[in-house]
Amino acid sequence: MPGPEGTVRVETTVDGRERAERVARSLIEHRLAACTQVSGPITSFYRWEGEAHVDEEWLVVATTSADRVDALVAHVARIHPYDVPEVVAVPVIGGNTAYLEWVVEETRSGGTA
Repeated sequence: MPGPEGTVRVETTVDGRERAERVARSLIEHRLAACTQVSGPITSFYRWEGEAHVDEEWLVVATTSADRVDALVAHVARIHPYDVPEVVAVPVIGGNTAYLEWVVEETRSGGTA
């Protein structure tokens, strides 16, 4: 992994494209992620408050450095429309070294963008 920070992909879902794009844009604007993608609609099946649900949602995937994950998760929790948003982080164990270095650089206050 480039540098001691490492790279992480973080996922969350929201109930509409516009909201997903707001989350994705906010993560970039606050330098909490180097890159975000929005995809959907997807169909989510889950149990909430004792009942099974099926809902259309949009997926937001953010790529960040490992040392920014806690700040990213806290930010998503603040701006997310759900009471208990799904936010999961998965370490990246490999990939294009130049890209992974760019991710770490862009999640710093003096990134290249």
